[in-house]
Amino acid sequence: MFIGEYKHSLDSKGRIALPVKFRQKVGTGAIITKGLDHCLFIFTSKDWEVLAQKLINLPLVQANSRAFVRLMVAGAMDVELDKQGRILIPDYLREYAGLKKETVIAGLYNRIEVWNSESWSEYKSKTESSSDEIAEKLGELGI
Repeated sequence: MFIGEYKHSLDSKGRIALPVKFRQKVGTGAIITKGLDHCLFIFTSKDWEVLAQKLINLPLVQANSRAFVRLMVAGAMDVELDKQGRILIPDYLREYAGLKKETVIAGLYNRIEVWNSESWSEYKSKTESSSDEIAEKLGELGI
């Protein structure tokens, strides 16, 4: 399980070190893809397979299904951890997420999210200020 929030720097080659706590679960490699809210998602191979099976079972005739599958699958890339626990984030994914030097790596149970530090701060502020509303809506769903 991935939990926690960590600040890391992107190096000049586009590599970022994963938090030590995450490296063992990731193993030697993972899948990185375009996430929602303009962040990146990193999945273990096992968790990616679970998600990919759900994605390929979405109705092909629905435009939203096709668009979401394209976002997630066409944007995905295999990545390997080097000896320092770093992964190379491809240019097109760095551009999509607006990644600059300062980033935030957030653990969200079955995935890791990589955010531009400024975008993460804005997102957190907005979400935290709406936490009562969000909780109420989730309560309607039985959470």
